[in-house]
Amino acid sequence: MTTIDSRAAAESLARSAVDARLAACAQVSGPIYSTYWWEGAVENAEEWRVDFKTTAERYPALERDIREHHSYDVPEVVLLPILAGNPGYLSWISEETVRKDSAT
Repeated sequence: MTTIDSRAAAESLARSAVDARLAACAQVSGPIYSTYWWEGAVENAEEWRVDFKTTAERYPALERDIREHHSYDVPEVVLLPILAGNPGYLSWISEETVRKDSAT
């Protein structure tokens, strides 16, 4: 999961991750309103949240992709475990996060 400052930027992060098969799906929500400490002051911002559906094995590459394409100095990148779920859905995530060879 991450947050970013515009819908367009959120959609771009989502597309980048799904195109690269780092996530089977990415959902953009927002706007949300965040209040946080930054550089010694309380800030308020309108942000969009992106939830990525991926596997633990693909997480490191997904984090690198988010950090590479994110506009924030210190982007929120958080991994939340899936403790249970529809077996078919979880299988779909695993299948769709394997890089496909375009020649086959």
